[in-house]
Amino acid sequence: MNSLIANDSPTNVTEYSVSELSGSIKRTVENAFDHVRVRGEISGYRGQHSSGHAYFSLKDDRARIDAVIWKGTFPRIKFRPEEGMEVIATGKVTTFPGSSKYQIVIESLEPAGAGALMALIEERRRRLAAEGLFDQNRKRPLPFLPHVVGVVTSPTGAVIRDILHRISDRFPVHVIVWPVKVQGEGSGDEVAAAIRGFNALVPGGPVRRPDVLIVARGGGSLEDLWSFNDEAVVRAAAESEIPLISAVGHETDWTLIDHAADVRAPTPTGAAEMAVPVKADLDAQIANLTARLRGSTSRQMDLRRQSVRALVRALPSLDQLLALPRRRFDEAAVGLGRGLERTTVVKRRSFERTSSGLRLELLTNRLAQQRQLLADRITRSERCLERQLLRERGRVAKFEASLKALPVRLIGQLQRDRQHLTSLSRHADTAVSHTLARSRSAITAQDRVLQSLSYKNVLKRGFAVVRGEDDRPLTRAAGIGEGRAIAVEFSDGRIVAVTGAGGEIAERPVAPPQPKKRVAKPEDGGDKPKQGSLF
Repeated sequence: MNSLIANDSPTNVTEYSVSELSGSIKRTVENAFDHVRVRGEISGYRGQHSSGHAYFSLKDDRARIDAVIWKGTFPRIKFRPEEGMEVIATGKVTTFPGSSKYQIVIESLEPAGAGALMALIEERRRRLAAEGLFDQNRKRPLPFLPHVVGVVTSPTGAVIRDILHRISDRFPVHVIVWPVKVQGEGSGDEVAAAIRGFNALVPGGPVRRPDVLIVARGGGSLEDLWSFNDEAVVRAAAESEIPLISAVGHETDWTLIDHAADVRAPTPTGAAEMAVPVKADLDAQIANLTARLRGSTSRQMDLRRQSVRALVRALPSLDQLLALPRRRFDEAAVGLGRGLERTTVVKRRSFERTSSGLRLELLTNRLAQQRQLLADRITRSERCLERQLLRERGRVAKFEASLKALPVRLIGQLQRDRQHLTSLSRHADTAVSHTLARSRSAITAQDRVLQSLSYKNVLKRGFAVVRGEDDRPLTRAAGIGEGRAIAVEFSDGRIVAVTGAGGEIAERPVAPPQPKKRVAKPEDGGDKPKQGSLF
């Protein structure tokens, strides 16, 4: 007990403050009920509070006790509390002095027996079935030959080894394993996240998206398989776009994911057999189909060949096909001579009828008529021309009279315009003269450049150009034979020569060159650098 407050009381009864009494009761209750197990039905559960704590009550048919699960304890709870669920809660009883209430602080929570779990599963199954998650129309067929198989299971158990071994025996394909916990706290969330993770893979990405999924776990009790009855797992399996095979437990075990999956396998090994076919069976089937195809093709070709032969026998022979055209050709050939004779007679008669009307007198009269008609037309044309000239002279006379009648001011304006035109004409002549002078100077400069680049200037310095019979320059002596006519061009003309055999030239002493006196030209301002050879 806490310290007591002794007062002068006629009854000698000890008096306590409210806080002392509440604290004493709290310590007494916690010491007496520090570890208890309470069985009851959850009532008033609304999920976790914003603070992370969960407040609800446990009740039976005669009593009720408040319960709380603190935020730090909630992740360790194996089963998620639900309204109306019968559970066994383990914890300690304590009081809340502020309101004189007592409550149990739950440290662990478990369903109250298999009957309660089955009732919970049945209630959850009815609720999810009412949402349409178990409809047969939602289920998708499995691919016949998947290239990638995704497996959601524990990476350390015997299940994954059995699946890999069975797949490699039947038809080796690429297998991607998403490791998860298959039992205990948080295992349901991991399985749901793995299913959604496989569906989130992009087709053609760095990690290839599986063509079929297998969610597998070995056998166990109802509590061991409880993660696969989790609502999050069932919804993830129903939402999966990839066909999903459920292989949880043994053949007699059933979980809610079996209803939501596209196909249920009795065992994980059975799921591997459903996922991939037997390669040997496929090879045998392909060989059988190949043999049947070859046989049917051969039989079809035989039938076609027989049909073609029958059609060939029904066709007439080549002589029969050409008999009628040949007869028509012979008849036409026989009638061709007679037709030509008749046509010649008809044309001759027509010519005679036409020639009988052609006489020299008719042609002469026709020429005389045409000559007379031409003379009449010339006479009429001369008369028309004379009348036109008279009319034009009258118009010119009228214009001349009009011009003489113009005022003096208009005549002065015309004179000024005439002077202006004369001035413009002089300016135009001057501009044309200047333009011609500039063009002439430019042409002269270009001519000087052309002359300076001409090979004839090189000939003036003592060089010569040897040309062949085709008047083309010869640049090599090796290409000229004996007795060939060549032309040697100097600066003052050409000479013709005949080639002969080459001989040696005796060496002669060469006198030192005498300096030449340069004669300055009037237009040259001084010595210019001597131009080198262009050849």
